[in-house]
Amino acid sequence: MDKAPSDAPSLEEVRWRLDAIDAELLKLIDERAGLARAVAAAKKAAGEADRFGLRPDREAQIVRNLLAKPRDAASNSLVLRIWREIMAESLSRQGPFHLSVFGGREPARTVELARLRFGAAPRMGHAAKAEDAIAAARTPGGVAVLALNSETPWWGRLLAEPKIKVFAALPCLSAWGTTGALAAAEVNVEPTGGDDTFWVTDAPGSAQAVADRLAQDGVAAELVADAGGLKLFALSGFYQPQDERLARAPGSLTGVIGAAPSPFDV
Repeated sequence: MDKAPSDAPSLEEVRWRLDAIDAELLKLIDERAGLARAVAAAKKAAGEADRFGLRPDREAQIVRNLLAKPRDAASNSLVLRIWREIMAESLSRQGPFHLSVFGGREPARTVELARLRFGAAPRMGHAAKAEDAIAAARTPGGVAVLALNSETPWWGRLLAEPKIKVFAALPCLSAWGTTGALAAAEVNVEPTGGDDTFWVTDAPGSAQAVADRLAQDGVAAELVADAGGLKLFALSGFYQPQDERLARAPGSLTGVIGAAPSPFDV
């Protein structure tokens, strides 16, 4: 039987080191939480206490920077789950923040995706209909989490809701599975350097035919959902709603409903 190296730390030494790290982590987390409280106080002083503090582009920048740092043992999944909780707690301290989840045909999975993305801090409500979740997104601090595996083409409703934009595709790691839901809110959506734009069309015919037409204009498109005669595509890159290439795309009822960072592990 192989023997452990003589210089290997004892179990007691490892436990002592773990305890010391836990204490240091708590100290840093507490300091960060205090800074979040300072942000909330500054917003209140500026008369912005009720303004939703969600900044999807800023969060994407934080996550990408963290995942790019060298690590020996911490997985992408661990890093992301920890910082999602920290950022969600910080956001909840700055003002209203709540989720409304429309689960489609897999409500449990959609709830799981919502918690992976937004942590445990925000209050969560379940919406029986997609339009109920979208209505909740109109309220201060509201976020709609909408399943893609639905008989309801809810993405078409967002064409008539220009203030409510898709800003996140769930999950945000490809290792956690394919895109199962989108999150939308009244937020500014800015490019992050690696994005997918969500575009709706009522073009008849196959999704491949629509994708081929877009490809002729240099637009890479992948079908995300199709229901009720409305197709939802993810376009590789960040596209403005008035982009001429999309204006030439097939369909009489078309439009961009938002954009989200591409999976961080791709």
